[in-house]
Amino acid sequence: MIRFGTSGWRSIIADEFTDANVRVCVHAIANTIVTGGHADRQVIVGNDTRFMSERFVRLAGTILAERGIPSELCDRPTPTPVIAFTVGRRRAAGAINFTASHNPPEYLGLKFSSSDGAPALPEVTSAIECEIRRLLADGLPAPVTAPASSVEFDPSGDYLADLATKVQFDVIAASGLRVAYDPLWGTGRGYLDRALVSHGVKVETLHDWRDVYFGGRSPEPNETNSADLIAAVRSGEFDLGLSTDGDGDRFGIIDSDGTFVAANDIIALLVDYLIETRAWDGDVARSVATSHFVDRVAAKHGRRVIETPVGFKFIGELINDDRIVLGGEESAGLSIRGHVPEKDGILACLLVAEAVARRGASVAEMLSALRSELGTLINRRIGVRLSEEQTSRLKERLASEDPTEIGGRKVQRVDRTDGAKFIFDDDAWVLMRPSGTEPLVRIYAEARNNDELEVLLESGREFVNR
Repeated sequence: MIRFGTSGWRSIIADEFTDANVRVCVHAIANTIVTGGHADRQVIVGNDTRFMSERFVRLAGTILAERGIPSELCDRPTPTPVIAFTVGRRRAAGAINFTASHNPPEYLGLKFSSSDGAPALPEVTSAIECEIRRLLADGLPAPVTAPASSVEFDPSGDYLADLATKVQFDVIAASGLRVAYDPLWGTGRGYLDRALVSHGVKVETLHDWRDVYFGGRSPEPNETNSADLIAAVRSGEFDLGLSTDGDGDRFGIIDSDGTFVAANDIIALLVDYLIETRAWDGDVARSVATSHFVDRVAAKHGRRVIETPVGFKFIGELINDDRIVLGGEESAGLSIRGHVPEKDGILACLLVAEAVARRGASVAEMLSALRSELGTLINRRIGVRLSEEQTSRLKERLASEDPTEIGGRKVQRVDRTDGAKFIFDDDAWVLMRPSGTEPLVRIYAEARNNDELEVLLESGREFVNR
């Protein structure tokens, strides 16, 4: 069964990700566009740098044409936030994006964004899945006799021009900041580095070519995959290291001493920086799995925190409604007021560079100042593989059980926004959240120090395996 998770459908190339399955998916999406009354508006179609991704872009364009729906095809691998921006700019019916984001190189995926540029909400993806089941049972429709057109275009110019209205490039350039950037062989190359260079900032770009194997690893900007970038910063030639994942929607930050900085810390730092420098009204949003340190920073500025389920589409709604200054997820995704309702790793990296430049301080120095004022919280997650039967039983338990204590700590309350989050005193908590697409449960925890954090994570593992 083809299932759409928080960011679309992903599967292994030539195993389940095949021409036949893509045809069914695109026809199902076309049906939802037609029933939604948007068949006269174009669909943006793009891809990341994975093997055969251009083939599927052309296939989607052909199918949309057969269904009488016009399409515009990105002329090269394109970051997900750029596609999201283009949907809004061109008033498109939506976008079909062939990407598996940060997944291993053997994967490819299909992500559908609605007419606001945001990832499709659950009710939309559920409707697409229903159409897929119907089409598999009844067969695909015959092509129409007068196909609509598919044209190629370059989406970079409009996006980069808009980015210049949201990032203070003059501040970065005036500081003399030296930046190293690693796109991890993904779509960010020619975007983040081009934006900085065009504004007079010195940038050294690593892995500035297409490699469908992503150097033999997942194109995820985590500490393990940032070894080359860390070494570049530690060489002393650079003040800051920036990284984006395969489709440019996630960020990675390397501080001036070569230390990898957790996404939770970057989100909290940018909440503080943007409220201070932009004077924007609005609250702050974070997913249920994201650090409560964000809450402390928001409270410092008198702002409320809106907690959402995991999946940036829920934060995207708040951005579209102009309710928040910034929304972020611990999985290294964020966007800001007035920007796209989608994760943008390019923007996140540039805002960190701006904060370092304007404040004349390293990321560690800025975080140290915040912790001195607000205290310390440490956040981490682990994954536990389960059988399908175990996963089903766990979902029932998480929906109904209310333990009085976990790991020797008294449970103050239970938050079932997404999975079950058991909250203790002093902002400590543990969250257990089963995956929607595979037999896996993710356990997130936060505490004041590493010892307390380890106890909570192991207690969560014991609860799951019970």
